[in-house]
Amino acid sequence: MNGDLPLNGKQPSRNGVRRGGHGSFGLSPKDLRTLRALNTPVKIQKFLDALTYQYADTAWSPARALRERKGHCLEGALLAAAALRVNGHPPLLMDLEGVRDDDHVIALYRERGLWGGVAKSNYAGLRFRAPVCRTLRELALSYFEHYYNLRGERTLRSYSAAVNLARLDSRGWMTSEEDVWCVPELLIAARHYPLFPDKVARKLPRLDRRSFEAGMHGTVKH
Repeated sequence: MNGDLPLNGKQPSRNGVRRGGHGSFGLSPKDLRTLRALNTPVKIQKFLDALTYQYADTAWSPARALRERKGHCLEGALLAAAALRVNGHPPLLMDLEGVRDDDHVIALYRERGLWGGVAKSNYAGLRFRAPVCRTLRELALSYFEHYYNLRGERTLRSYSAAVNLARLDSRGWMTSEEDVWCVPELLIAARHYPLFPDKVARKLPRLDRRSFEAGMHGTVKH
């Protein structure tokens, strides 16, 4: 029950293409080979970590991010979802919503009924999660202590239901040359659930300096 298990599901996808590696999803042969080689969540995370972090206001498809070899949080999650999909998992995302902070997007996977996550982030603690969470709420809470702004405020407040990107296949989210703004629009529209009451949020202490600096390890600046 760890991130090194191969993603070898064989169930058919909604559009009739089998997910066990029997379909290109419109990807080029080169991109398909690259994504199929990322056949464990750990390999996907290492690939995302190696990508150059960018701050541009973009929403690149996985094919575009592969070509440019860079991306931010959303683009990393999309690339991870595409890799998970070609290796047997549905392409699921979860949106983490903060206050006085940016949202964060996680690519979801399940092994033996437990949830894990893969993500691209400048913050060390907002990336990989092993599949040990029974619910999406548990998974979202695992990011709480690592989710803070530059003032040291703990900013995570809610999480979305799992969003299946297969709903956007007709929009070409995996291969489009244009920005796929349809993805963040779908994430924003998804139902979100609060992690705790507002009265708790109002009394949250700020992060201590040691934890703040640890979470910023490896940060790429503008």
